[in-house]
Amino acid sequence: MKFVSWNVNGIRACITKGFEDRFRELDADIFCLQETKCQQGQVELELPGYYQYWNYANRRGYSGTAIFTKKEPLSVSYGMGIEEHDKEGRVITLEFQEFFFITVYTPNSQNELQRLEYRMQWEKDFLDYLLKLQETKPVIVCGDMNVAHQEIDLKNPKTNRKNAVFTY
Repeated sequence: MKFVSWNVNGIRACITKGFEDRFRELDADIFCLQETKCQQGQVELELPGYYQYWNYANRRGYSGTAIFTKKEPLSVSYGMGIEEHDKEGRVITLEFQEFFFITVYTPNSQNELQRLEYRMQWEKDFLDYLLKLQETKPVIVCGDMNVAHQEIDLKNPKTNRKNAVFTY
């Protein structure tokens, strides 16, 4: 199977730059998006042969995820079952016969680590969520984890020096 994961930093802008052509070229079995930054009804994608699942943030123009899959899943869930986290549209879980498939857009800790405490709680809760799923079948996770091993892994490393990307 071929999986593709892409942080689009706004799907509406991405669509105007040839997203659908690139989507078709990549021909993934499961195609995931993070940071879609849209609300329901703002984007209509014609993707023949794919089931579409979108998780929108309550806040307009913020976070959000999507999964497009050729094979219909047994079930779909949005979020982790924790309202504080789920209102940001960061997790979609598809259940297939052989495995769970998750796309995730992990929150960052923001400038000067303003949101570090939230980020750490979110990670603990996400790990607990994964471990619970793993009790029944394998789990495949892809997405934007908002971590970087080295400065070369970032577009703007100087602005991220006091960000959780390097803090832990």
